[in-house]
Amino acid sequence: MKLDLAEKKVDTILVLDFGSQYTQLIARRIRELNVFSLILPWDIKSEKIKSLNPKGVILSGGPESVTELNTPRIPEIIFELDIPVLGICYGMQTLAEQFGGQVSSSKKKEFGHAQIQVAQPSLLFDGFALGTFIDVWMSHGDHVSTLPDKFNLIASTSSAPIAAMEHISKPIYALQFHPEVTQTKQGNIVLENFIFKICQCIAQWKMDDLIEQRIEGIKEKVGDQKVLLGLSGGVDSSVTAMLLDKAIGKNLICVFVDNGLLRKNEAEEVENLFKDKMDLNLLVVDAKKAFYRHLQGISDPEQKRKVIGRTFIDIFDNEAAKFKDEINFLAQGTIYPDVIESSESESKEARVIKSHHNVGGLPDDMNMKLVEPLRDLFKDEVRKMGSMLGLPSEMLNRHPFPGPGLGVRILGEITQEKVTTLQNADAIFIEELINANLYDQVSQAFCAYLPVKSVGVVGDERRYADVIAIRAVETVDFMTATWAKLPYDFLAHVSNRIVNESEEVSRVVYDISSKPPATIEWE
Repeated sequence: MKLDLAEKKVDTILVLDFGSQYTQLIARRIRELNVFSLILPWDIKSEKIKSLNPKGVILSGGPESVTELNTPRIPEIIFELDIPVLGICYGMQTLAEQFGGQVSSSKKKEFGHAQIQVAQPSLLFDGFALGTFIDVWMSHGDHVSTLPDKFNLIASTSSAPIAAMEHISKPIYALQFHPEVTQTKQGNIVLENFIFKICQCIAQWKMDDLIEQRIEGIKEKVGDQKVLLGLSGGVDSSVTAMLLDKAIGKNLICVFVDNGLLRKNEAEEVENLFKDKMDLNLLVVDAKKAFYRHLQGISDPEQKRKVIGRTFIDIFDNEAAKFKDEINFLAQGTIYPDVIESSESESKEARVIKSHHNVGGLPDDMNMKLVEPLRDLFKDEVRKMGSMLGLPSEMLNRHPFPGPGLGVRILGEITQEKVTTLQNADAIFIEELINANLYDQVSQAFCAYLPVKSVGVVGDERRYADVIAIRAVETVDFMTATWAKLPYDFLAHVSNRIVNESEEVSRVVYDISSKPPATIEWE
């Protein structure tokens, strides 16, 4: 299901992306207010923007400088539509420059907390008295040094005298700070003012309505034909399965490929939930030997990823080929961040952050049509939908798990023995986090298998065995993360259990690296 907002007939806020790390956060904040938002690149074609008929446009921040040549600019169609516009950070700077103002590089870049003071009444700051100080989050190297003609100053700081501005007659506003981040304490009020009081949006983006719409949409598209779904057991594919089951029942055929790189007992848990309890048509394919055989002798992380991906595609293709005469649709759990960050971007520059295809590589002669009912939803919206569809919370709220599975948590060559060792250690860590009521306090936790051996003493004997690293991080958006300060007694208990219950392990270490400079996963 392609994103077709013309059919939705709901008020839409368009977010033009200039490359900010917070762009998706802007869109999510708007949706949390029950208003639909859509992210498109700044250089999208004018016809696409006009076809969306947005109620307002938000210009994101970005890493470029408007003081340099050939950097992104706001397309003229935005101003021709005569709709409300809100520029944030870089969006403010290019807005000022395009209206004749001046932008200068700051001698002192500003990253972090600041206080703005409301300098003039404005609908954008409705609810804040004149002179009020607001805690905000700044992230910029340039600043607007001269107001454009026909713009008024509405807020300032000591380091950025022009911290917010508005057009004297048109609904055009701009902020140097980021209202979308949690560090801007009252940022939601500013966004609410723009969306409801300036853009006059109606809150129509509600989950209970969405579920019914998606079910009806699937029925209309698929009819009484059959649909094939690659079920991974993750949140996205699981919610997709539940929606399809509600819409077409036994005409849904799910294929679960056990690649031997899953968490302990995961294949059995998926089969128990979806086949036994949910009564879905589920085909479980035991492909562990094939994956281990193809991964033999491979240590390079990127090569491992490619081998795992290719092997999955080959196995799924073989299973799909068995149904090629009776199935016309392929379902995928594609979600909105996948669309934004994929090569499907409609940017004229075709910038690709990552390639994405949930199944990928399907034979041309299969001639299947795609069904992607979550294609315009963020992960938190998918979880909320899953909860309303009856999926258990322990599955919906489970920590993220990488696509290649334990293949990128075993450093070096992958063997079945290493997988078993890591599965057991990881299961102990997660079990103890749950028992100590710490699981939901961290954003992601797991064990990694290190390619080194260490001497240990067990009883009266020396043991020369493997090393396991345990990792736990806290994060909001997974773009940055801090290592979790788990209690020392807890860490000691986990380490003791892993070493005592796994003869293959002689030592446990705790990863205290934050992101950046480290990544969350080890590979």
